[in-house]
Amino acid sequence: MAKDRSLVRASDIGTWTYCHRAWWLAQVKGIPHRRPESLEAGELAHTAHGQQVRRSQHLRTAGLILVAMAALILAAGWLILWGG
Repeated sequence: MAKDRSLVRASDIGTWTYCHRAWWLAQVKGIPHRRPESLEAGELAHTAHGQQVRRSQHLRTAGLILVAMAALILAAGWLILWGG
């Protein structure tokens, strides 16, 4: 998978802050990380978190739609019973 160069990842900032040379070696020279399993674990965790955030956004939207529908039903019921 090609790396999206338009993104600045937290791990890149951390690497650059900790050691400018390490960041340069990894990003410019393409030298592999000493512990690629830790990078992969971090990517998997962030992917799972992103999916959870998207799911919660969809559920929130669905909840707001249901609340709006309930309000409309209550308003229609009120008009039918007391509006004549």
